[in-house]
Amino acid sequence: RQRYVEKDGKCNVQHGNVRETYRYLTDIFTTLVDLQWRFSLLVFILAYAVTWLFFGLIWWFIAYCRGDLEHLEDHAWTPCVNNLNGFVSAFLFSIETETTIGYGHRVITDKCPEGIVLLLLQAILGSMVNAFMVGCMFVKISQPNKRAETLVFSSHAVVSLRDDRLCLMFRVGDLRDSHIVEASIRAKLIKSKQTQEGEFIPLDQTDLSVGFETGDDRLFLVSPLIISHEIDERSPFWDVSRHQLEKDDFEIVVILEGMVEATGMTCQARSSYLADEVLWGHRFAPLLTLEEGFYEVDYGGFHQTVPVPTPACSARQLVAAAARRDAHLYWSIPSRLDQ
Repeated sequence: RQRYVEKDGKCNVQHGNVRETYRYLTDIFTTLVDLQWRFSLLVFILAYAVTWLFFGLIWWFIAYCRGDLEHLEDHAWTPCVNNLNGFVSAFLFSIETETTIGYGHRVITDKCPEGIVLLLLQAILGSMVNAFMVGCMFVKISQPNKRAETLVFSSHAVVSLRDDRLCLMFRVGDLRDSHIVEASIRAKLIKSKQTQEGEFIPLDQTDLSVGFETGDDRLFLVSPLIISHEIDERSPFWDVSRHQLEKDDFEIVVILEGMVEATGMTCQARSSYLADEVLWGHRFAPLLTLEEGFYEVDYGGFHQTVPVPTPACSARQLVAAAARRDAHLYWSIPSRLDQ
């Protein structure tokens, strides 16, 4: 089965036949940030090189029109820019102006009003280019995508009993000492379905409750946690037995979100489980041990599961059997008292 979300969190969806490509240019900042690094560096270099060349060409054109290049040896002539003797020197003067280096060899004179206007224009435009490009690179470098690399999900999900109720569980953990602030977890079932009207929905998304009503979806992720989805009458797995699970075709997407403690930026980590990655009748091995003065987490067994006795019937059948058993006990107690 083709995954909707890869195990590393990458969404396996490509957008094709997008005709309104102008929308990418209306948000050029986000477009540049989303580019791959090699293209971002290329745009970064071209932005500066083009502006330097453009203004260098204008400085050379002003010198050419004023006749400065024809009076290079005339010391009585006052040029627009001192010591500008060709396009290369005009290009170097453009770099010095925009980067505010100012070596002192080439300098503008007060006899060139068009040069003063161009100097002001280049200084303003250069500041705008610096702010825009440096801002893009800073946001791209500080993106919290790599923070998600240290947020790990168990390789399998499990189904077993918890307090006499069937639960679907998976484990999450954070490998760093710095915490994810305001961490929250979500889970969605991705499965094709057909409506009563005959409409086929290829990738229908259904929420799996992981404690939103009780607040259990908000995590204090200091040590690995087991996230539990109770299979009740509101769960899409209410009628699914072990035999049906082995033949079913679905994908469970889990999403962990929170703020990076060091930067305050929002981070999101994703993973998924196919039907054959859900183990019926297993639970996760414990990781936490108490040492002298601290708790130790053994991540060597993070993905390890152990088999446990679990009914092979569905949660509906399990609840119905428990109800029949309780009813039998209710009626058998008075009959015994009558005897």
